[in-house]
Amino acid sequence: MTAPVSPLEAVIPPYATMLGFTRYVTRTGPAKATFVGGLRRARERRSGFNPHSQLVKALKADIAFRTGGSYLDGVVDLVKDRWKPLYESVSAGAKAYLLSLGDPAQVGLAQTRDALASIGPLAVKVNPHFGLRYDDGRREAVRLHFDEAPPTPEAVTATLHLMARHMDQILPNAEPVLVDVRRGATHRINPAAKPGDIESWLTGEAAAFTAMWSTTAA
Repeated sequence: MTAPVSPLEAVIPPYATMLGFTRYVTRTGPAKATFVGGLRRARERRSGFNPHSQLVKALKADIAFRTGGSYLDGVVDLVKDRWKPLYESVSAGAKAYLLSLGDPAQVGLAQTRDALASIGPLAVKVNPHFGLRYDDGRREAVRLHFDEAPPTPEAVTATLHLMARHMDQILPNAEPVLVDVRRGATHRINPAAKPGDIESWLTGEAAAFTAMWSTTAA
């Protein structure tokens, strides 16, 4: 007789957030399967916590209210003691990014929407942190990178491609931007990049991710 499939296993299809998928593509060898297994277990437990949420709120408040970084200056004092070292390490870079936007009177927040991407057999949630609208008509959909290490070229390419792929849903006519918060550095699409090649690469990565997802469920 075939062993019955538990209801939990039956309803957990392969899935990743954009952050999870872009972290996955930077890994190699056995580390890929270990990482996918961890994502699946977190999905099954419906666990997850965003330690950066207060910083994102502070950055958005400084943009919206044109306060030049006062919210970012004060956010370290608002978080629990365990998170203070993290916030101290990222707030300076976040403020440098804020200042890089130029005249606060010329830029404001724009509403973005999440998108669900299908990459081969894999569903990936594409979720920028916020949008920007400049007085000259430009728009940007912004994703923030908080890790201690800078984003790898693979992570930058995958993140920007996925956002560009679904920009009609996210923020029409906007440019995708990845901001390395700790260093205040902004990454944009390489004009020489070939979207077809990137799509083929990501489709292959998604197929392997899906296979590993099923294997780790066994």
